[in-house]
Amino acid sequence: MKKCTLCGLPETHETIRFNEKGICNICEGQSIKQNINWEERLSELDELIASYKGKYNYDLILPFSGGKDSTWTLYFLKKRYPDLRPLVVRFNHGFLRSQVKSNCIKVFKNLGCNVLEFTPNWHAVRLLMLQALIDKADFCWHCHSGIYAYPIRVAVNEEVPLVMWGEPSTEYTAYYSYENKESVDEEQFNKFRNLGISADDMYIRLFGHVDERDLAPFRYPPPDQLKWLGLHSVCLGDYIPWDVKKQVSIIQNELNWKGELVENVPSQYNYEKIECWMQGSRDYIKHLKRGYSRVSHLTAIDLRNQRIDKVTANKLVDEFEGRVPYSLNLLLEYLGISLNEFYDIVSTHEISPWSSDNASKISIPSHELPDDVDTWHSKDGLPRTISEDILQRCSIDCNSCQ
Repeated sequence: MKKCTLCGLPETHETIRFNEKGICNICEGQSIKQNINWEERLSELDELIASYKGKYNYDLILPFSGGKDSTWTLYFLKKRYPDLRPLVVRFNHGFLRSQVKSNCIKVFKNLGCNVLEFTPNWHAVRLLMLQALIDKADFCWHCHSGIYAYPIRVAVNEEVPLVMWGEPSTEYTAYYSYENKESVDEEQFNKFRNLGISADDMYIRLFGHVDERDLAPFRYPPPDQLKWLGLHSVCLGDYIPWDVKKQVSIIQNELNWKGELVENVPSQYNYEKIECWMQGSRDYIKHLKRGYSRVSHLTAIDLRNQRIDKVTANKLVDEFEGRVPYSLNLLLEYLGISLNEFYDIVSTHEISPWSSDNASKISIPSHELPDDVDTWHSKDGLPRTISEDILQRCSIDCNSCQ
């Protein structure tokens, strides 16, 4: 596969293009970031906050997962505007890890804020996961849609027009440019957040096996309500330069925020996507579809910021990407499918010129598994042992895991 000569992202990456020097458009977008007048942008943020502050039930809605980006967003806003009154909204996708829950308790108590958490009907979620896997080889439709639709529904219900997100998508795709601020709106939601599948689509595809009312949290509010509200939904990363490593260091020191090992991710990136214990399976599916996964994304960011060299980046990619995660066994149980059925489904979604025939399908050694695997649960709610799960569910070489 063709790869960016600078960051190493392959041609199967979404929105990617290469210039005559083989440098991708995501890297080119990051060069624009260096030329932005960030002092002017910060002044614009001050004016934006001032124009909404104290005029509504809450000053703004802040969607919150408990990961590094949303934690930094809440921290930054509360530190810069001490008397800001946000409503923190968390959509619980059903796979929150214990460290994230612990982090949230510390963060909320430290910063002081009102928090609203919503958990969707789990029976409906399981059906949605399977349907999304079949349609898009991405079982996270309920997460993508819920995270981006539910806070907007809360904004309408609470009559709070300002919604503040964290990291802009420009950090890792070329859907938008740093030259123009990103609107996290209905157009973006339908463009790529919900995988091109609406809640109404899901209701039809599931033949009524899901109560339509249980799909409401995944449905974006209608245009007339958004117009009435005057929704203004933006990213903090369009007003301040986004630097994940610096931000993580600050929230670790100031809030005692702690990272966690993620399957198939090197330990030096233990701040990345720690919210979900199914993350390893999602990354593995991406590798089967596109020939790369999260390590390529992380090393690409470090290469652009000159924090790593290509030899080290390539070594990390070769060592960690494409290994079968332990969480895949639990995913198969949740969805009620076999490993062969899983591979058959995902193989129909491969992005050319990649072929999953090239995937090694070697399991993660048990000594590299996260410490909290005993808290991960099967569909019956009972914890399962590593060896039992792998030996029962995998038809691959698991000698290293016994």
